[in-house]
Amino acid sequence: MVKPPIKPEQKRERLRALLSADDVIIIPGAFNALCAKVIERRGFPAAYVSGGATAVGIFGLPDLGLYTADEMAREAGYVASATDLPVICDADTGFGGVLNVLRTVQAFEAAGIAGIHIEDQEFPKRCGHLSGKSVIPVGEMVAKVEMAAEARRDKNFLLIARCDALSVEGYDALINRCKAYVDAGADMIFPEALESLDEYANIVSALGDVPILSDMTEFGKTPYTSAKEFGEVGIKAVLFPLTLFRVAMKAVEEAADEIFTSGTQEGFIDDLQTRNELYELVDYDEFKKMMGEK
Repeated sequence: MVKPPIKPEQKRERLRALLSADDVIIIPGAFNALCAKVIERRGFPAAYVSGGATAVGIFGLPDLGLYTADEMAREAGYVASATDLPVICDADTGFGGVLNVLRTVQAFEAAGIAGIHIEDQEFPKRCGHLSGKSVIPVGEMVAKVEMAAEARRDKNFLLIARCDALSVEGYDALINRCKAYVDAGADMIFPEALESLDEYANIVSALGDVPILSDMTEFGKTPYTSAKEFGEVGIKAVLFPLTLFRVAMKAVEEAADEIFTSGTQEGFIDDLQTRNELYELVDYDEFKKMMGEK
């Protein structure tokens, strides 16, 4: 029989326990529900839903905050419902001002998400590793974090404050902002687009026991660093937000080129997921049994 999914409250408890352990956890980005199943089958402890991947992959739009909180929560909810893993989701700037943050938190919590991160950029936001960013005043972000902490119904719903201030205001300002966000109620800090492992080590030292999340995206400002190396300086979790998405889209482009050129997929058939592999991933046989079929 297809086992019933565990409750969102249990997933949030599991995520809290993971962050309390000594080992660093690796969290790949899931760009759809089936991808989340693969992440779970491979043994990862959690999954992530990227705003950038959702913008470009679902809506075909650049990552400039062009989707709504309800749209993002709905897409993330599909991912969360497909897996027993806790799912962390990108909530951009909270999708508006302080009052919007209240509704944002409640929407993601209702969708079964284990936690979200909210960033201190001005709207329209940018990808954290691109130039042209600007950040809101510290007091405004503090008010957003306070509202988010008050809005959650489940105390284990993880509230992550992302700080994009490094390229705008410098490293000391980033540290001071992160401390203010912790004081306002953030459970975890996400310093975006740091440029060295030493910068991560310093922020771990500055914030003490507060768990730190790192972003190991490709083609960004952070040098390629292994999860083991992040863990050695005290980072608790490492996101790989777009890696699987980029691999998939590169394969799509190459397959489309080959079909356009040759008119057949026969030349790369061995690179495809088979029908049986797909059916096994979605428990097709179990659903057939539930329908009374053999």
